[in-house]
Amino acid sequence: MNVTGVEEEVHSHTEHALWRAGNGACAGCGMSLGLQWVDQALDGEKPTMVVPACCAVVTPGSYPTTAFGVPAVATTFASSPSVATGVSRVRQMNGEDIPTICWAGDGGTYDIGLATISGAAERNEDIIYICYDNEIYGNTGGQRSSATLPGARTSTTPAGKHEPKKDIMAVLVAHRIPYAATLSLAHRDDFLRKIRVARRLRGFRFMVMLSPCPAGWKSDPAEGIDLVRAAVGCGLFPLYEVFDGRRYRINARPDGTALEDYLSRQGRFRTPSFDHAATRAAIAEQWAYLDAMEAAFPAGPREGSDVPAAPPPPPIAPEANGPVTGP
Repeated sequence: MNVTGVEEEVHSHTEHALWRAGNGACAGCGMSLGLQWVDQALDGEKPTMVVPACCAVVTPGSYPTTAFGVPAVATTFASSPSVATGVSRVRQMNGEDIPTICWAGDGGTYDIGLATISGAAERNEDIIYICYDNEIYGNTGGQRSSATLPGARTSTTPAGKHEPKKDIMAVLVAHRIPYAATLSLAHRDDFLRKIRVARRLRGFRFMVMLSPCPAGWKSDPAEGIDLVRAAVGCGLFPLYEVFDGRRYRINARPDGTALEDYLSRQGRFRTPSFDHAATRAAIAEQWAYLDAMEAAFPAGPREGSDVPAAPPPPPIAPEANGPVTGP
């Protein structure tokens, strides 16, 4: 293929990608890579994205241009699951088997949007919800969220945060949703498989991805993936999935990576208040719980590896004749 042909192929791929080149994401942004991998996992399928206030609603650019190559709805901080409910139900009314994906940061997930997430999960709305968790409010100056690790320095906790990180997976698993999983940018095959599992299931599906933020983490943009790998390797960010809120599978176990290998490369942890011993104890406690849950309530050997495509939900009869117009 000549140079012109390569340029045309790249241009064609970029034009039809979920997340196109020319966006305003920072160098080393985990959110940006995550969107690209979601696109790859969907194998060319074009979802409707519902995005609350977060970096992902700012970095696409200003109207009339956008880095999103699929329909995307911007919402207020707290309302993305509610808006996604409307989008999903319109799709069902029209008999369209098109996924609706909420893509939100930890501020809009762990904190401000928690009530509407709980409502959509309790109703088991047909939504895929993915939280890219950079453990701060990255879009508004790097303030602490309930996802911030204890001891981490942020713009509102200059001496380090005191409270523990909220266990958002436990919150969503308690809703008995069909699928909940953690995602790692250092484990690509596992990442893609989980997105595909979520796509084939129906109902409310929740995933949380540890997302490097060089600006907020005070880290080297080139080390983001290595940091995620270290977080998984030291046990700080477990990789696991839960089916129907009851059946557990651990996907990767700690490999002996030292906790300091993760902490020392981020300026946010250089605070006198950071307690290494307490962090190790919290990691051990979390792993004891996950091991016990997997032993008592294991997922089936083929569950999540060979998931048959679920039939689309039956169309919802509209109140008036004719199709309902949606995004």
